[in-house]
Amino acid sequence: MINELAGPAPVFQADAIDPETAAFNAKLAAEEARSTPLEDLGPEAAREQRRQQWLQAGGKPSAIATERTISGPGVAIPVRVLVPEVVNGVYLQFHGGGMVLGDALYSDAQNELIARECNLAVVSVNYRRAPENPYRAAPDDCEAVALWLARNGQSEFGTDSLIIGGESAGGNLAAVTLLRLRDRHHIRPFKAANLVFGVYDFAGTPSCNIIGRTSIALNSRRMIWFGQNYMADAQRLREPDISPLWADLSGLPPALFTVGTLDPLLDDSMFMHGRWLAAGNKSEIAIYPGGTHLFTTQPTPTGRQAFARIREFLKSAA
Repeated sequence: MINELAGPAPVFQADAIDPETAAFNAKLAAEEARSTPLEDLGPEAAREQRRQQWLQAGGKPSAIATERTISGPGVAIPVRVLVPEVVNGVYLQFHGGGMVLGDALYSDAQNELIARECNLAVVSVNYRRAPENPYRAAPDDCEAVALWLARNGQSEFGTDSLIIGGESAGGNLAAVTLLRLRDRHHIRPFKAANLVFGVYDFAGTPSCNIIGRTSIALNSRRMIWFGQNYMADAQRLREPDISPLWADLSGLPPALFTVGTLDPLLDDSMFMHGRWLAAGNKSEIAIYPGGTHLFTTQPTPTGRQAFARIREFLKSAA
């Protein structure tokens, strides 16, 4: 793991990957080789495959999770809420899935650990997914829940100490939500942002096109499929509300960017970290050798280390 990039970095060398993580990656690559790529299944079948993968990995609902809906503009937005015994703050979390897949339920295990260890109530949003609900549905839902939390955090959870974050597409939505609150509502209610292997340029960064040719867990072909489902007009993919790497990032809270060296979205985090700093904000980046996309959920030393660092960040931010 590194936090500063000041010269040749051993973290990017193949021998920096610990053997257990390397073995897990090899196993995952073999499993993927035997499976039909998600982008070849179509959205509904891909969602079912993702659900089966979650179940086969031992996924189950958290005992402390409850479901409710938040009123948005013309829509009721489902959220999963996990509240620990002691609440020092609230973490608004957006799940990943390329705007097409995923479900807040699949984040229960990690969100329960965050809730209990960090003393944070967690609100996880089941935003509308593409292609049935393309852009702007997902960011509209996330904006609406963020506004509700900013207005009702104290009355609902006994605190107005708010943190925002997400993984993959959820990292995109967290950044876009911060920008919308700043620009549309002139408020900055969140104290920190936890941005985990996010996609910040749907048109594709260099690593998406280079690492993504052969990467596991996510590849450039799948990213193109996600982008086509989310926004059919490729000419719009670099609009700041879709790809926040291209936005004015001034006036945003301290952020932790987490990414692995084998993730095709490596450049997304590295570029966004640099632009976050250049805009006058505080930012840290943690880059992990051998980390693939989604590695913070994997049972490897690398995944455990990264998720522990994320929990430290969230706990200190509250």
